[in-house]
Amino acid sequence: MGKTKHSGPVSLPKIPDPKLWVSPLPFGAGKQKPRHIIDTMKAAWENRDNLGYAARILTQGVCDGCALGVSGLYDQTLKGPHVCTTRLNVLRLNTMPAIKKDVLHADIDELRKMNSSELRKLGRIPYPLMRKKGERSFRRISWEEALNYTAGKIRSLNPKQFGFYLTARGITNESYYAAAKAARYMGCNNIDNASRICHSPSKTALKRSLGIGASSCNYKDWIGTDVLLFFGSVAANNQPVSTKYMYAAKRRGTKIIVINPYHEPSMDRYWVPSIPDSALFGTVLADDFYQVNIGGDIAFMNGIIKHWFEMEREERGSAIDHAFVQAHSNGYEELKRHVKMYDWSVLEASSGVSKERMKELAVLLARSKSAVFVWSMGLTQHRFGTDNISQVANLALLRGFLGREHCGVMPIRGHSGVQGAGEMGADPFSLPGGGFDLENVKRVENVWNFTVPKWQGDIVGVSLENALLPETHERRTKLYYMSGGNFLETMPDPDFVKNCLEAMEVRVHQDIIFNTSTLVDAREAVIVLPAMTRYEQPGGGTSTSTERMVYFSPEVKGPRMEEARPEWEIYCDLASRVRPEDKDSITFKNAAEIRAEIAAAAPDYDGIQHLKNRGDVFQWGGAWLCEDGICPTDDGKGRLISVELPELRKAEGHFYVTTRRGKQFNSMVYSNKDPFNGANRDDVFMSKEDAQVLSLSEGEAIVVYNRHGMFHGKVKYENMKEKNIALFWPEGNMLFPKGVYESFAGIPEYNAGVIVEKAETFHAQKDLRYVEKRLEELETEAG
Repeated sequence: MGKTKHSGPVSLPKIPDPKLWVSPLPFGAGKQKPRHIIDTMKAAWENRDNLGYAARILTQGVCDGCALGVSGLYDQTLKGPHVCTTRLNVLRLNTMPAIKKDVLHADIDELRKMNSSELRKLGRIPYPLMRKKGERSFRRISWEEALNYTAGKIRSLNPKQFGFYLTARGITNESYYAAAKAARYMGCNNIDNASRICHSPSKTALKRSLGIGASSCNYKDWIGTDVLLFFGSVAANNQPVSTKYMYAAKRRGTKIIVINPYHEPSMDRYWVPSIPDSALFGTVLADDFYQVNIGGDIAFMNGIIKHWFEMEREERGSAIDHAFVQAHSNGYEELKRHVKMYDWSVLEASSGVSKERMKELAVLLARSKSAVFVWSMGLTQHRFGTDNISQVANLALLRGFLGREHCGVMPIRGHSGVQGAGEMGADPFSLPGGGFDLENVKRVENVWNFTVPKWQGDIVGVSLENALLPETHERRTKLYYMSGGNFLETMPDPDFVKNCLEAMEVRVHQDIIFNTSTLVDAREAVIVLPAMTRYEQPGGGTSTSTERMVYFSPEVKGPRMEEARPEWEIYCDLASRVRPEDKDSITFKNAAEIRAEIAAAAPDYDGIQHLKNRGDVFQWGGAWLCEDGICPTDDGKGRLISVELPELRKAEGHFYVTTRRGKQFNSMVYSNKDPFNGANRDDVFMSKEDAQVLSLSEGEAIVVYNRHGMFHGKVKYENMKEKNIALFWPEGNMLFPKGVYESFAGIPEYNAGVIVEKAETFHAQKDLRYVEKRLEELETEAG
C-alpha cells in the first residue's frame, strides 16, 4: 500500500482555450449532441412532487450513479460543483411515491405487458409481497410472513442449493458486508455481485499481474499525465462527470487516445455543462482514435510491445524502462521471446491496425514520461477478458508507469457501489480483506465468531444454470435471493435465463422497483421485499469509488416508503431466523456498528469506522497502489505475462458483433434515441463500406443472426471498424452464447460471430437448409 496521501482537488483554468473548441456556434447548434439543459429541466419536472427532497439528495448524498464518487456536488479531483444527467436520471428512483395499490395488485398478465422502463415509472415497492404458484396477482404480506417463509425454505435446503446476488443499485458497503456475512452464517458460499458481469476480469488480472484488485491511481492523475489512454471505454457516456477531468487534462497538455472498434462521438467531442466555455462551444477530447477489431486488443498491445523491443535493438533504453523492469517485475525475457515470435501480418490481421499505426502509439508512449491506462467493458466482457487486462499491466510495467503521480492502471467503474462488493466479501471467491485462502478464512472466522463454509461457491451465471439440474442434485438452485438486478436484461440468452428463473422453487426479489424479472413465475413462490435507498438508510452508509475513496453518505431527510427496510438489516434478520441459536453473531444494532466490524474484518478499510458525517471520506491504500513500483505480491514485484492471441477470422458476410450503451444506466434505458449519434435502440452500427458490399442502404431492415439467436434491426451507417458491428445492450443479448464464461474471472461472453442479411432475403428463404448452411459456415470460424 502507498504512503502518499491524496492531495485534494485542484482548480480549473479560468481563461478559456479556443483551440479546444468544437465549434464557434454556441451550444452545439446544428450538431448531434446531448441537450443538457433540456434534460435538467426534464429531471426537475419528473421530481416536481418532491423537489426539496431531490435537492437534498443531490447536495447532501453521495451519487448513486457511476463510481466517480461525487459527494453532494463535490469530489476529490476538481474544485467546484459537479452534476450530470446520468445522476439526474437515476434521481427519480429515490423520490417516487409508492406504486398505486390497484396497479400493484393487478393481474400479473397486465403487469407483464409493460417493459422495464414502464414498470420503473410505476413507483416504489411499498411493502412485502408474495405470489404463489397459480396466483394471478401479488398479495400483501407482513415482514414476519415473508422472512419466516424464506427462512423455513432455506432451512430445508442443502446450503449449496440456494444463493444470493447483489446488484450495484446504490447498495452500500454495509449492505454488501452484511449479506456476505449472513450468507456464510447460513452455510452458503453461493453469493455474487454485479462486478461478475462487468469488471471481474479487472480484479482477477490486476491481482495476478500486480497483486492489487483496484485502480492503482486517481482521477487527479489524469490531469497532467502525458498520455491518457481509454481502452474499450466510453467514459463520456457512462461516467459523464469524467469529461470534466478530461477537459482539465487537455488544458494541461495531456494527449487523449481512444482504442475502440467504434469511433465514439462522445469521446471525440463533448459539451461539458458545468464549464462555461465548454458548455457553449464544446471541447475536443480525443487526440487520436485507434479502431481495433472486436477482440483485437491483445494483438494491438502485442504490436506496441513488439515495436518497443525493435526500438530497443536500435537504442537500449529508447522504449523500455530497464531499471524499473529489473527492479520491479518478473517475466521480461519470456515476454520478449513470446512477442517476437509473432509475425507482423498476424498482429495486423488480428488487431485490424497496421504496423505503422501501432508504431505511432508505441513511439508516443516511449517518449512519454507518464501515462494512465483506463478501460471498461470493451476489454473485460470477453472470454479472454483477464488476458486483455494483463496486457494493459504489461504496458505499464515495461514503461514504469505505475506507483507514482500521473501514472497508473484504472478499471473505471460504472456503478457507485460495485467496487466495495468483493472487498466486503459478497463474492464466491472472496471474504472481507482477501480471498478464500486458509489464512484469510481463519482471520475472518475470528472476527465473525463462527465457522465459514469451505466449499467453493458458484458465480451468478452458474447459479442460474443450476436451477435446471436434476431435482436431486446437491447443487440444483432451488432458492435464489436477489438484491436488485434483472437477469432477463443483463445476461446472454434471455429466453434461457427465463427458463432458469422459472425452474427455481422460490425467488426473493429485494428491490425498490419492479422489473420484468420480478414478474416471472416460480415453482412455489415469488417474494418481493421493499428495500430502502442509500439516502433512507438510518445511520447513513458508505460506498467505494473507482479510485478507492470511501465516502460517507448521510441519511437524507424526506418521505419514506411505509415498510421499506435497510438492506443490511433484512439480511441479518433473515439469517437470525435461519439459525436463531447463535443470532448474536449476526445481529447489528446500527450501521455504525457494521462499519466498526468492517474495519476489523477488512484491514484496508481501517478508517471506515470514523465516517459518520456528511463529507467524510478516506482513501484506502493511499494515493497510489504499488507506490515506487513495489507491488503487494510475495516478492514485491509485478509479473509480465505472455498472452496468446485470440484468433478471429471472418468470411464474406460474416461479422463480429459487440454491444454498446446509449442513454441508459446499466440496463435501465431512459431514451430510445442515443443523444450522441441519433441512433434508435434497434439500429445496427456498421461502416458504410461494409453495408454497401452487402447492398444495404441506411435505415434498411436487416437480420443479424447466429446459432444463439436472431436480431431484427435497421442499418445505421457509423464509423465502425470494418467487419465489426455494434448494437445496443441489452437488446442484442440474444446473440451471445449461454454458459460461456471467462476461465479466470467467470464473466459471460458478450461478443460473437454473426451473419448480416437483408430482412427480405432472410425471410424469403423457404428452405431452412439455407440458414443452416450459413450457420455451419459461421461455426467453422475460430473466435
